[in-house]
Amino acid sequence: MKKEIRTRVTAGVLSAVMLCAAVPVTTAFSGSSAGIVSAAEDDGTTEIYSSGFEDGDVSAFTGRGGVETITATDSQAYSGSYSMCISDRAKNWNGPQFLLDDKCEAGVQYTVSAAAKTEWYNSIKLSMEYTDASGERHYSNLQAQTSNGDWATFSNVKFSFSEDVSKVYLYFECNDKATMYIDDFEVRTAPVYPIQNDIPSLKDVYANDFKIGTAVTTEELAPQSTKDLIAKHFNSITLGNELKPESILDKAATLASGSNTDPVINLASARTILNYCRDNNIPVRGHVLVWHSQTPDWFFKEGFQDDGDWVSKDVMLQRMENYIKNVFAALEEEYPTVDFYAWDVVNEAWLDNGVPRTGGGQSENANYSGWVKVFGDNSFIEPAFEYARKYAPANTKLYYNDFNEYMPQKTDAICKMALELKEKGLIDGIGMQSHLDVGFPNVSTYKKALAKFVETGLDIQVTELDITTSDTSEAGFEKQAEMYKGIMDACVEYADSISAVVFWGTTDDKSWRAAKSPLLFNEDYTAKPSFYAIVEGKDPVVTTASTTETTAETTTTTTITEPVGKVIRGDVNNDGMLNGFDLAIMRQMLVGSSAADAVSLEARDMNADGSFSTQDAVTLMKFLLGE
Repeated sequence: MKKEIRTRVTAGVLSAVMLCAAVPVTTAFSGSSAGIVSAAEDDGTTEIYSSGFEDGDVSAFTGRGGVETITATDSQAYSGSYSMCISDRAKNWNGPQFLLDDKCEAGVQYTVSAAAKTEWYNSIKLSMEYTDASGERHYSNLQAQTSNGDWATFSNVKFSFSEDVSKVYLYFECNDKATMYIDDFEVRTAPVYPIQNDIPSLKDVYANDFKIGTAVTTEELAPQSTKDLIAKHFNSITLGNELKPESILDKAATLASGSNTDPVINLASARTILNYCRDNNIPVRGHVLVWHSQTPDWFFKEGFQDDGDWVSKDVMLQRMENYIKNVFAALEEEYPTVDFYAWDVVNEAWLDNGVPRTGGGQSENANYSGWVKVFGDNSFIEPAFEYARKYAPANTKLYYNDFNEYMPQKTDAICKMALELKEKGLIDGIGMQSHLDVGFPNVSTYKKALAKFVETGLDIQVTELDITTSDTSEAGFEKQAEMYKGIMDACVEYADSISAVVFWGTTDDKSWRAAKSPLLFNEDYTAKPSFYAIVEGKDPVVTTASTTETTAETTTTTTITEPVGKVIRGDVNNDGMLNGFDLAIMRQMLVGSSAADAVSLEARDMNADGSFSTQDAVTLMKFLLGE
């Protein structure tokens, strides 16, 4: 008699350990550069530029400060005999820069690898600089490494840039003016990971409940894999940063206009994502109009100057109205076919104890609010909604959005404010950011807050859902999956009052909380246990050799495999299930980090050929992927 096994494909672990899957093989540089790992030539990546400076040519690099001396030297080398030496650095930001405009394409993801060292202890930073359409320069730190006078390595550091920028450079700098050395510098196209097309689509699974959305940044959207993932699973996009005030307020153009109350809006930073939404007919959640954070201090100051005096309430009301009007006008002019179905009008105005923020500038304290500084309290909220209602498209719903929304005093403050705005016809809904952790809050606490928000009669949207975990073991990911399921089950219970659930990011590595693996997909775009937990019971996972029993109420899918006596082939952890954890253990056995002899040959011998080899891991992988 065959033994039934419920297959839960733990793709998060699966993808990290599969031996012959879509995960690119990586190899070290040639020579002695054992610390640097770059993409291998057989993984589909393409070399854009590479130099170990053995030929003495450093012409691809220029000095950022215009004073640096850049030469090839044989006095230091990470591999081979030569490296690039950067001396006469007058300031800490002086250093070598590498122009990308004529070598790389916008909207494509690349990786950069290199070795770097300084004369003495230093923090060496690898960064990117670009100039936006308005002529403003931007700087982004990609990675920092510490040199103790020895070589520090940068391996496969990802980067990309949008189509509306120019003068794009990679560059190195350090804490002081020390002489710097660079070796084995390489730029390649990033590996392209195919997404899993044989798993359920989130937007289809929840089609009868609410929209399923994701947040994405321009850099995050660059890989084709991200575009494919979004197209398969999501029917709503939130721009992670590109529509926030600091991204669209054009200081130079505002100053040039001569007006003290009419800020100029520039959508350059948002165009890559908005173009994608337009071309793929994906609705957009606008985020965000009025917020204390990521709003430059100069917006609140006389003459739009950082060192100006704080303006009066009357002047700020004029600026607020014109700003909101100009945002909607710019979007209507440039993106008339994009469905901005929702907008966060005001974001994070209340503290956890239910009181307004302290007034002040971002330059003083990141938690201070320029709005409260000018208005004295949260009285700016109502006019913000008045202006948004006045200028937003008729089909755009207006929301108040906040985090830690499950804290009781904050919950009460939000509900009180929302009901007052509702009475005046100014608000359509409440956004629950839902940045959670497996340790706090529990599902019961979250659900209690959700129920209170539902009682207001307003629409609810879960706007920035992620759930962090510090435990990346099998048990840790299972606990994360259980919490995700609990949260989504609560949302389904109140689906009549919820119009959208948005996950804050696509893959773990691109999350703002990446260190704690908070999302549904791994870096290689494979689904984690949390994904399967929230689709289970909603739509069957595609497997091989499955039997399906359907009743009027439920659909149950089980996967069967032939046991050998009481042993199930492939079930090396003997838990009665075949999943990615078995594949992880099998891999450890093959590389010698786990004792294979402790598990019976019958369990290891997935392909039933009488031996244990990499082919057993391949067979198990294909079984789990439904091939």
